[in-house]
Amino acid sequence: SLLFPPSSSLPSQIKGLTTMARTVEEIQAWLVSTLAEALKISPHEINLQESLDSYGLDSAQAMVLITKAEKMLGFEVSPTLLWHYPNVEALSERLAEESLEQSSPAQDARRTNLSAVKTVSVNLGAEAVLDPNIRPRSFHFTPELNNVFLTGGTGFLGAFLIYELLHKTNADIYCLVRAENSNEGKLKLKQNLQQYAVWEEEYSPRIIAVPGDLSKPYLGLSTEGFEMLAANLDAVYHSAAMLNYVYPYSALKAANVLGTQEVIRLASDIKVKPLHYVSSVAVFESPAYAGKVVREQDSFDHWEGIYLGYSQTKWVAEKLVKIAGDRGLPITIHRPPLISGHSQTGVCNTSDFICLMIKGCLEMGYFPDVNYMMDMSPVDYVSQAVVYLSKQQESLGKAFHLQHPQPVSFTMLVDWMRSFGFPIQLIPYDEWQAQLMKTVTSINNPLYKLRPFLLERWSQEGLTIPDLYLQAKRPIISCEDTLKALSGSSIICPPINSQMFMTYSAYLIESGFLNVA
Repeated sequence: SLLFPPSSSLPSQIKGLTTMARTVEEIQAWLVSTLAEALKISPHEINLQESLDSYGLDSAQAMVLITKAEKMLGFEVSPTLLWHYPNVEALSERLAEESLEQSSPAQDARRTNLSAVKTVSVNLGAEAVLDPNIRPRSFHFTPELNNVFLTGGTGFLGAFLIYELLHKTNADIYCLVRAENSNEGKLKLKQNLQQYAVWEEEYSPRIIAVPGDLSKPYLGLSTEGFEMLAANLDAVYHSAAMLNYVYPYSALKAANVLGTQEVIRLASDIKVKPLHYVSSVAVFESPAYAGKVVREQDSFDHWEGIYLGYSQTKWVAEKLVKIAGDRGLPITIHRPPLISGHSQTGVCNTSDFICLMIKGCLEMGYFPDVNYMMDMSPVDYVSQAVVYLSKQQESLGKAFHLQHPQPVSFTMLVDWMRSFGFPIQLIPYDEWQAQLMKTVTSINNPLYKLRPFLLERWSQEGLTIPDLYLQAKRPIISCEDTLKALSGSSIICPPINSQMFMTYSAYLIESGFLNVA
């Protein structure tokens, strides 16, 4: 999937910033006000010692904060500071120190951007250690599901998994939600399903909110609550993960890795239940797989060269699931690529990278000419496949690739938009970068927030992130076994063609996300 690693520094092309020393108090007051505005809450609700992560700051909001901070401070700021100085108090002190240094005339000759914090190299192989106390007992498969547990129900895929489980099983669905109580959690789930047009009031009693936290031991539940669930569930669906383009592995580990361990614990405790884990084709992002065909049951032992913190956590988390499988836990692993909108309704997650990129490029008038294959799979195909495969006994112990079986070139999307009169040009990536710096000056353009990831030079060769994700550097994901496993169903991945583009465009325009005027 086309995802962009955390930037160790903002691009060197961003120059011409004027610097004036700011005090801790000035920066602190500014951060509180700006953070409150981004999160649409009162400044009084911001706790100076509270972790920024606890406010649910997503990648786009983080980049808005970073780019505004640059303008206010007059020097470049590394997005990783949001992790290494994780609350307003600590971040204000660090920025004030740098502001004083940057404003000193003696610093002019050797002034650099605020990137003292470098990405720490993590041995992912050493991270893949599952709690030795997790030891599943014997298990007897039953296709009948009365109670299932789901993580990620307030996300895009999660909404459609809930929909499929409601329609394809008779089970009550216990959904882990970050909320103060079950009523607040239920409202969050309802609003998410309504947002994606899959809420049906008649099914409401079968959706039960479980207030908790993926990043906490026992999922933030009491010991009694955890054990009660463990004793009564028939299956566990784990689709939740924190996706943030700014945070490194260390910042995402608690939710994505340790959270997966707690989900494994829940599936293994008291009554053994099948665990259906939504992983990612990103587990094959190491250059070791570049140009090679990787099949569903192939091992994924190479992790060196995976840059994105999110992808690193998915590699380790799937390793934990595999270890649990070796210990006797019944598992199925589902690896989707980038998940696109619903093939029939066009409903999309408008905050995902591709939607933001398309919107930004349309506003700019230029698309980068890059050799990418669009392997996106519609969310209805992915959710239907996950639920169907999870109900087949022969799926246990296997991995599935929900990759689109017939990907198309990125230029096909551009050609299609041109045919409908969008005034856009396809230009080489380095020229596109120059245009990005020259013309995208408004924070309202999504590309303004994404500049660090589009312009940053990574790897020892000094390549940009898009260079690292060119087709020649990616594996060929085979989904042959998955298509065979789905052959007994009516589940078919819709082709990526003009009809699909039309469906998505209609939704994006109707929802107000794209403006064609």
